[in-house]
Amino acid sequence: MGEPRLTEPPGAIVQEIEIAARPETVFPFLIDPDRMCQWMGATATLDPRPGGVWSVDINEKYRARGAFVHVEPPTRVVFTWGWEDTPTVPPGSSQVEITLTPRGTGTLLRLVHSGLVADTHADHTKGWTHYLARLATVAAGGDPGPDPNAAMAST
Repeated sequence: MGEPRLTEPPGAIVQEIEIAARPETVFPFLIDPDRMCQWMGATATLDPRPGGVWSVDINEKYRARGAFVHVEPPTRVVFTWGWEDTPTVPPGSSQVEITLTPRGTGTLLRLVHSGLVADTHADHTKGWTHYLARLATVAAGGDPGPDPNAAMAST
């Protein structure tokens, strides 16, 4: 098992959230397509092995694409990230690392998104804040409700 980084890359987005569920409960929501779509994305294709596909369609306009880099159940997932049809952050051009650390009866989730172009930080920070809150709800057994982003029509 790899250890989480102690020093983050310059300019990385770093977010942490407490989840009222153990890492063993949270982890499948990061690698199983059906569980992924309960908190992020309308559709997902995930092949959780190094080099495997990481593909999540938030809606018909926003389609995130990348590949798994590391999969270490139940504590760590790393995948590349980018947007299909977007030259600013093309598929696979940045990296997301999620670590799950037991904390009491729950989990501390830490997300580090590195390699982003600076002018995309605000949008990605807003997006991760939204989706990590939804993950915390569903992993703890709640219903986050319909994702307003999934209903956005393409323009």
